[in-house]
Amino acid sequence: MSRSPTPARPLDGTAALVTGGGSGIGLACARRLAADGAVVTVCGRTESRLKETGLRHTVADVTDEEQVAAAVAHAAGPAPLRAVVHSAGGTTSIGPLPQLDADAWRATLELNATGTMLVLKHAARVMARSGGGSFVAISSIAAAVTHRWFGAYGVSKAAVDHLVRLGADELGGAGVRVNGIRPGLVRTELVAGVADPGPVLDDYLACMPLGRVGEPADIAEAARFLAGPESSWLTGQVIDVDGGHHLRRGPDYRAMFEPMFGADALRGVIPGE
Repeated sequence: MSRSPTPARPLDGTAALVTGGGSGIGLACARRLAADGAVVTVCGRTESRLKETGLRHTVADVTDEEQVAAAVAHAAGPAPLRAVVHSAGGTTSIGPLPQLDADAWRATLELNATGTMLVLKHAARVMARSGGGSFVAISSIAAAVTHRWFGAYGVSKAAVDHLVRLGADELGGAGVRVNGIRPGLVRTELVAGVADPGPVLDDYLACMPLGRVGEPADIAEAARFLAGPESSWLTGQVIDVDGGHHLRRGPDYRAMFEPMFGADALRGVIPGE
């Protein structure tokens, strides 16, 4: 009796690019796409970290347009580029508004907002020429509910959410879908101190109907759905993957920031110089 052929994996014959793919959410997304057959290229600024992933990789800073264009072209080399997960991001801007550093503000906007635009710009060109594809932006719960004393971070991620809607509206005719994910508190090295037991974590959990810290795999599963054929009639959406946190309020970081800035500063009172 002959065996039936093994079903092809859903992403076989396609290529994918994951920015910020050297660790955390980006790496989890890259591995999830690869598990379903995509030839995945990860990019980031640190080559040693990218090499440790064992995946195809290229070094790129998402705020450098030439490097972004080269990374997209490299990712599209082995097969048609059908999925891009843009996970690169971060912040150097924290503190009460009257004390914010303008250079850190600009750098955070450049990384999160402009970086997303550059990756979408060049990925959309390539995907449109080869019949379309899916762009998934990793945003943040901070885009939707205020995170006091987070400076430019939430503002820049709100820009990412609007860019998702704009990109979806403009690029649908070329078969390019654009969606986003707003993670809540996810257990990565970037939030190690926040996810440790203490008042900040307690407040996060009190704001989550599902009452647990997220894992990178939680975000990767959502990204895989948005990147794949299962979501072929879905575009312009930003999905909250946060244990339900968006239903309540932003977290209270007072216990972390008050020792840094002082109680008066956190309520908007800045002593005269």
